[in-house]
Amino acid sequence: MKLYYSPGACSLSPHIALAEAGLAYTIERVDLKTKKTETGADFFAINPAGYVPVLLLDDGQTLTEGPAIVQFIADLAPAKKLAPPAGSFERVRLQEVLNFISTELHKSFSPLFNPAAPEDWKTFTRGLIGRRLDVIEQKLAGRDYLMGEFSVADGYLFTVLGWGGLVGVDITARPLLAAYVARVKARPAVQQAMKEEGLIK
Repeated sequence: MKLYYSPGACSLSPHIALAEAGLAYTIERVDLKTKKTETGADFFAINPAGYVPVLLLDDGQTLTEGPAIVQFIADLAPAKKLAPPAGSFERVRLQEVLNFISTELHKSFSPLFNPAAPEDWKTFTRGLIGRRLDVIEQKLAGRDYLMGEFSVADGYLFTVLGWGGLVGVDITARPLLAAYVARVKARPAVQQAMKEEGLIK
């Protein structure tokens, strides 16, 4: 399998999932401005939407959208328990969390990366994100990870929270969340993925 990624973007989430799952994979960097990959390929030919992540399967199929990709990866390595079994109510709970991260957090960051977005809108957005982070802070009470044990949802949330320092979203005022980020970052597979993307040495 090959993961098309951009360093630190939302593609870090499936990258972490691949490393946690212990699966064989390669990665190919995408320049999101030029829409070219590091081998010179036209990224629009790989994903017409023009964004990462894209997982190229060994049979030539491609899979897009992070929450779908990480669940697919988890199901390839069930012994790693990165997701509850498909069809279980616990799996629906995982999907609930993944959807919250995707729609309420991930997409809320978009205006903060847009230089054309008005400052008052960015201020409003930071407040909205803060309220969503308060929900996560409450969810972490009494547990180390979102689902109790580490799951693909944690790799996704860690990725999104990593953008905070770039756009003025401070999580340090939330002690459970700050400790959570440090806990996830310390995992060997997370370190591996971050090193492979050049995010840490």
